[in-house]
Amino acid sequence: MPKTDIEIAQEAKLDNIEDVAARIGINKDELELYGRYKAKLSDEYLNRIKDNPDGKLILVTAINPTPAGEGKTTTTVGLGQAFGKLNKKAIIALREPSLGPCFGIKGGAAGGGYAQVVPMEDLNLHFTGDFHAITSANNLLAALLDNHIQQGNELNIDTRQIIWKRCEDMNDRVLRNIVVGLGSKADGYVREDHFVITVASEIMAILCLAQDMDDLKKKLSNIIVAYDIAGNPVTAKDLKAVGAMAALLKDAIKPNLIQTLEHTPALVHGGPFANIAHGCNSVRATKAALKMADYCITEAGFGADLGAEKFLDIKCRKAGLAPDAIVLVATIRALKYNGGVKKEDLNKEDLEALKKGISNLEKHIENLKGYGVPIVVTLNSFISDTQAETDFVKSFCENMGASFALSRVWENGGEGGIDLANKVLEALEKPADFKLLYPDDMSLKDKINTVATKIYGADGIDILASAQKKLDKIEQLGFSDLPVCIAKNQYSLSDDPTKLGRPKDFRVTIRDVYVSAGAGFVVVLTGDVMTMPGLSKNPAAYNIDVDSNGRITGLF
Repeated sequence: MPKTDIEIAQEAKLDNIEDVAARIGINKDELELYGRYKAKLSDEYLNRIKDNPDGKLILVTAINPTPAGEGKTTTTVGLGQAFGKLNKKAIIALREPSLGPCFGIKGGAAGGGYAQVVPMEDLNLHFTGDFHAITSANNLLAALLDNHIQQGNELNIDTRQIIWKRCEDMNDRVLRNIVVGLGSKADGYVREDHFVITVASEIMAILCLAQDMDDLKKKLSNIIVAYDIAGNPVTAKDLKAVGAMAALLKDAIKPNLIQTLEHTPALVHGGPFANIAHGCNSVRATKAALKMADYCITEAGFGADLGAEKFLDIKCRKAGLAPDAIVLVATIRALKYNGGVKKEDLNKEDLEALKKGISNLEKHIENLKGYGVPIVVTLNSFISDTQAETDFVKSFCENMGASFALSRVWENGGEGGIDLANKVLEALEKPADFKLLYPDDMSLKDKINTVATKIYGADGIDILASAQKKLDKIEQLGFSDLPVCIAKNQYSLSDDPTKLGRPKDFRVTIRDVYVSAGAGFVVVLTGDVMTMPGLSKNPAAYNIDVDSNGRITGLF
């Protein structure tokens, strides 16, 4: 019986993180250690390397996720290990996992098989405490807001227009809509309140987009928490919250260094979801990796219609980044699922379903080509794949002008990714002419429509009257030059998760809009997507345990 991911990770022999760091030129005193296998990069180190030349930036993304699995993180890790096999100096830059999906249904985000970052249990649980710090900073601001109202409301905050939400890093649907302040007069002002999951919070976005502590504080100060009676925005700066919030985040802003199973360095920092947030690891980690190595391999969450679009149109726009190559991950199983095959039948050869479902991959290739960056499509190999199916996908991709490589990193680690690594190296030799999807000066409505029509393939957008009113308000306040961060279900190119493949003849419904002025983007909610997920009937938490020796089981 094959070993599970956690069994593979627990049997691995890890190098001391000081030794991993030393091999890429980091001195012991430039690390802030969290035990033997985790460390944060010090500000002194980041300042020392700031004038180093940048390496090449490689983005890994995927088709829309399915229950069949795609293996985007696994491919990212395996590609980094393959670069090591080729004696190329590469560093991986990933997001930290959220506790919500770890105990929910999706599992962790350490990769899989023999392409994982480790220590896997630490990463998937509390890690270095970054998410706890973000949660605390978020909820400190909420507490200061409610306390200000309780203590006389000097800022004349309209309690019907409070937009700041509390957060926690757990799937807890009953906290989506709550009432606070019940009890006596001393217990606060009674009002409706809400929770989002930590990875969808604006503090998470700010941490991931901040360049340094000064930039972090500037972004925190711009957070809009509410509007006053006259309709003017009230900010975190107005509530005198910025200094204390920054103090809680002073360590969390530093990138974390760990390793892969083959001891390739990995910076794992920040973790916004891509379906309800901007889905990218921190700018600090990505920029550090570019200074630390010749190649930075990073990923964006969920499918390319969400994570990659936000990486390219938000993160790259904000941080002045430009990818040199893009890897698009798919599996034959997922493509057949998009072609209508049930999950239990995916192990059977079905070329007709594959031909139908490959339309999903086709759309993602078209979208990414529009950004002017060379593309490599990789099939994450499964034992059930047949030669005829693999040959069909290879021919399809090459006919679309994309390079193709088969990846076996789950089974063979870096060795199984050498073909992919070589194809990526070839792609990096091609000219890249990166361009954004839309300009800053386009109206917010047109930006939303551009993403919906050009990336999702929609015929247009329908904005609910309540959302249009908020959109008008945001533009009146002077935020029309911001990019849009569209929250959409991840399973379909449309806003309907049941429409697989490449949906046609649909429109996207915009039901809510709000500005994340600190992060610097406008959030757009489509369909029925939730910013606080719920647990399934049989959550993964049921299978997680720890024995008397402290050995954790059930994580995946």
